Amino acid sequence: MAPSFEWWGGKESHRGTPVVVKMENPNNWSMVELEGPSEVDFLYQEDEDYHDFHQKNQLEKKGGRNKNAKQLTWVLLLKAHKAAGCLTSIASALLSLASIVRRRVVSGRTDATDTVSSENPRINTRFFTCIKVFLWLSVLLLGFEMAAYVKGWHFGASDLQLQYLYTLTNPLSVKGLFDSVYSRWVLIRVEYLAPPLQFLTNACILLFLIQSVDRLVLCLGCLWIRLKGIKPIAKQGLMDLESGDAGGYFPMVLVQIPMCNEKEVYQQSIAAVCNLEWPKSKMLIQILDDSDDPTTVSLIKEEVNKWQQEGANIVYRHRVIREGYKAGNLKSAMNCSYVKDYEFVAIFDADFQPTPDFLKRTVPHFKDNEELGLVQARWSFVNKDENLLTRLQNINLAFHFEVEQQVNGIFLNFFGFNGTAGVWRIKALEESGGWLERTTVEDMDIAVRAHLHGWKFIFLNDVECQCELPESYEAYRKQQHRWHSGPMQLFRLCLPDVIKAKISIWKKFNMIFLFFLLRKLILPFYSFTLFCIILPMTMFIPEATLPSWVVCYVPATMSFLNILPAPKSFPFIVPYLLFENTMSVTKFNAMISGLFQLGSAYEWVVTKKSGRSSEGDLISLVEKETKHQRGSSMPDLDEMREEIKQQEQRARKKKKHNRIYTKELALAFLLLTASVRSLLSAQGIHFYFLLFQGVSFLLVGLDLIGEQVE
Repeated sequence: MAPSFEWWGGKESHRGTPVVVKMENPNNWSMVELEGPSEVDFLYQEDEDYHDFHQKNQLEKKGGRNKNAKQLTWVLLLKAHKAAGCLTSIASALLSLASIVRRRVVSGRTDATDTVSSENPRINTRFFTCIKVFLWLSVLLLGFEMAAYVKGWHFGASDLQLQYLYTLTNPLSVKGLFDSVYSRWVLIRVEYLAPPLQFLTNACILLFLIQSVDRLVLCLGCLWIRLKGIKPIAKQGLMDLESGDAGGYFPMVLVQIPMCNEKEVYQQSIAAVCNLEWPKSKMLIQILDDSDDPTTVSLIKEEVNKWQQEGANIVYRHRVIREGYKAGNLKSAMNCSYVKDYEFVAIFDADFQPTPDFLKRTVPHFKDNEELGLVQARWSFVNKDENLLTRLQNINLAFHFEVEQQVNGIFLNFFGFNGTAGVWRIKALEESGGWLERTTVEDMDIAVRAHLHGWKFIFLNDVECQCELPESYEAYRKQQHRWHSGPMQLFRLCLPDVIKAKISIWKKFNMIFLFFLLRKLILPFYSFTLFCIILPMTMFIPEATLPSWVVCYVPATMSFLNILPAPKSFPFIVPYLLFENTMSVTKFNAMISGLFQLGSAYEWVVTKKSGRSSEGDLISLVEKETKHQRGSSMPDLDEMREEIKQQEQRARKKKKHNRIYTKELALAFLLLTASVRSLLSAQGIHFYFLLFQGVSFLLVGLDLIGEQVE
């Protein structure tokens, strides 16, 4: 029980405000102020005492209160102790940060030494060289500008001191060497550098505004859907699994789980699909394993055998030659002779865990709707609160599903297939040409081709399928590189088909301009060019200006709109804005690789999974299994727990490390250098943005966001 210190009772207690101070530890204390006792609570036998008490009450009524010196001293001491504790924690945090930075530098691991990089080494080196050139020029110019500032050149874009400049450039005037050189530099800026930079700035601002309007329209569309309560409704009656076809709509469904060396999550995904509520005779599960690790192959085989013994209709397929990555795996599975007996195919990645009623909530939408080719469910995330990186990813993906996918599905019947947690009509896949290995975004490829053949899509925002977010920056960066290089590669390949397709002009415009150019090319282009290159350059060439509303107000508004679908993430709105600009480096690099068909656009790196939720999900799924399969033997849950513990122990024994990301680090110093230069021109908003954005790049460059990588 927490100790309490009470002062009341007797003569002394009535001369101050009674309080009770409770303290569990020096950092957790509370003070409760008590009302003073009334006259009827005590009997005063001495008139002098009563007279003093009556005077005190009169003072309190007038608003005055006497403070007890002991209680005030005690509270002040507590506050001082708490402040000292905060200072100590800040100092220890700074020391810990310095130690981490020192270890990163000493380890010498950088993204350039990554043996499984998703970026083309030659292009990566050139990109980094360009950033380094900008950095060294900015450092050189900063020294030059500071020297000019000391010598009296105090001007920005609004005050060029033209009369002073004219005097210095007059051949008859007497001037020093520095003033002569600097005056020539100013004239070069005004005449040759500022006009093209201002033109590029205005062009990027225009693209920024167009993209912002597009995002605003999407948000208004989402608001309209919510206000009107619009959502797809399946044509179905009551469904009874026990009665088979007589009681509901139960077509033949093929369930596929493509995986590759994902031993952290295979158990939970297999267990989830084996517990789908669908007649066993109407469903076949394919485990499509591309693993090249013998241990992983044997573990997955053993898991499939275990569920076969439990009565699940499940088969295991392993490819020795891994061609075409995921697209090749799916294409190989669809070539099996027994696939012709099935009407629909549900696809789940290895880390996805569909709920038992997933098929009952998605497949009925195909009934009496022969034009429907795809039903896509929403993703939810088991580890969205794991660290700052997963929280920021959750903001992005919540907007993608609730706004982009839902609005496009309701108003256009078209959106990009997310590659998993969706059900396809097999006829739509076959008519569209099937799975092709020509890009690393096979899901978007098949969606575009199906749309060009007239098939419609439905997005179900209320049907969720749990999965896992990348917890390390390295895994997230590789995933984003593939997601942004693939669409540009696909755009080049399918542009002729879109132009020749027999669809409306509006659908062609939507696919070419909105779907590909605006959201896949323009967004990463202007976000990197405007905020990472142009903004620092305008600090050193102040004659070209970037308005404050472009730097602050419009991005803040767009971030506010982005975060609306995830309202619990509002405290992270500023980190989200800064991190999105930081990720623009990776996205811009990926977009260039895909657009110009560079080597890295064809590379596929499987996103690293942690499988944190495997045990809890397995327990719940085993309990669900016992309800649907009466009389069947329960899987060995103790064995599952033991295997999970062994996997965790092996993971802990593996040496973990972090990398230094050279491009992000170079851009951090470039932005911080520009922030110092902005102080000379008295541009407040620009200074704060450059400072915080530079710190954001610094944190990412030192890999201080997310988990460590193995």
